[in-house]
Amino acid sequence: MQGSFLRRIDKPLVILYVVFLILGWVCIYEASYVKTQTSIFDIHYRSGMQLLWIGVSVITALVILNTKPLVFYSWSYIIYIGVVILLVVTLFVAPNIKGSHSWLVIGSFSLQPAEFAKFSTALVLAYFYSLQSFSNISLSRKIFITVFVIALPMIIILLQKETGSALVFLAFLIMLYREGLSSFVILITFLAITLFIVTIRFSGNTEIFYTEHFGNLISISIILIVSAFIYDRYCQYNLKLKTLHILGIIAGAYVVSFLLNKFVIRFDMLYVALGLSALFIVFLLVMYIDALKKAYLLLVVFVVMFIGYSFSADIIFEKVLEPHQKIRIETLLGLKEDPQGAEWNTNQSKIAISSGRMFGKGFLKGTQTKLKFVPEQDTDFVFCTISEEWGFAGSVVVILLFFAFIYRIVYLSERQSSVFSRVYGYCVVGIFGFHFIVNIGMVLGIMPVIGIPLPFFSYGGSSLLAFTILLFIFIKLDMNSKVNV
Repeated sequence: MQGSFLRRIDKPLVILYVVFLILGWVCIYEASYVKTQTSIFDIHYRSGMQLLWIGVSVITALVILNTKPLVFYSWSYIIYIGVVILLVVTLFVAPNIKGSHSWLVIGSFSLQPAEFAKFSTALVLAYFYSLQSFSNISLSRKIFITVFVIALPMIIILLQKETGSALVFLAFLIMLYREGLSSFVILITFLAITLFIVTIRFSGNTEIFYTEHFGNLISISIILIVSAFIYDRYCQYNLKLKTLHILGIIAGAYVVSFLLNKFVIRFDMLYVALGLSALFIVFLLVMYIDALKKAYLLLVVFVVMFIGYSFSADIIFEKVLEPHQKIRIETLLGLKEDPQGAEWNTNQSKIAISSGRMFGKGFLKGTQTKLKFVPEQDTDFVFCTISEEWGFAGSVVVILLFFAFIYRIVYLSERQSSVFSRVYGYCVVGIFGFHFIVNIGMVLGIMPVIGIPLPFFSYGGSSLLAFTILLFIFIKLDMNSKVNV
């Protein structure tokens, strides 16, 4: 029986987990080290506390490996409901810690339920998608259930002022795409992000293009270009008008307008973009009446919706986002300089990373981290400690290990015989991938600082335990991949 257990468990994934635990523990010791600390095992310091959480996590992993997979299937919605209730309770009873109400504090013990909402949501999504009845229900109802399951904990976490943890739930798009989600939905998501950034980054007046709303002008132009390609892909109905013709008309209108502005009469070129949009919409409506093809009408909705969204981006930015979130975005986009505030973390992180050079300064010899120039250097910014003391070579090794880790989960997910295991596996891929990419991105200064940990490396018992549960449920499901749950 023991031999069978060892044969069925995926050794590469377990080995990578153990390697991450060891490297993460050492990194936390390096990042939080003070001269009064005499041992890495001292529980009065963060490295010692992390070791205790490692012990708890390993015991939890062993319990999961000895649990029947049917338990995760049968109890998935109960676990999900329990975590949602815990999130609601946390919202009302949690103290204010750095502006958020997301930690349950009992004496010296603290827990962040938002971390456990990730694997509970993954479980319930896997449960629904594995049901035969769920596969047979209408597409609209399936979409509603999926959005509700993901959005419910996401909204509660947003109310707790934990934007970073809430954004992680967007990672479930990877699973949805694998399960047949239209690439059009992915396009809409990325287009919404792009338009928001462009509108904010280029808002204001520009004399070169003769408009007081340059961001909106660029956004509408992008919408028209994307719409032209969508038209070519889904809407053509025995027409000679093709995408290149539409793009040519747009370009020609802009050139003529620019020359008129330059030599004849001054006017806001935003009106040209709006006029082109109106003509395109009228054209689509005429074609819908002629062909009665729903794609034309849907494209009209697409154009109108995103033009409205581009004009509301400024309102969203000013009225919805918190002040600290706005300043982080503004500094990232180069709209403002705040070297002593929002830019401090990333600037100090970049200095620490660059100072490590090829092979690093050596164990406990990082000056930026030892002198505590980098805030949160043992939590969200732990990667800068790796780069400073282990250098470029050490950083690359860690990144390659994460790539191998995520690739292995993708490989195992694809070979699952049950829908439940496959869906859950891709949820795991999305969550780990999102954490890895965004955390490294914000440390390097190419993404906004949204405060999410690097899995297994950042200090924190809640995140370590939640990541362990997330991973080992999948490992257990993989061990029983030939058993239909």
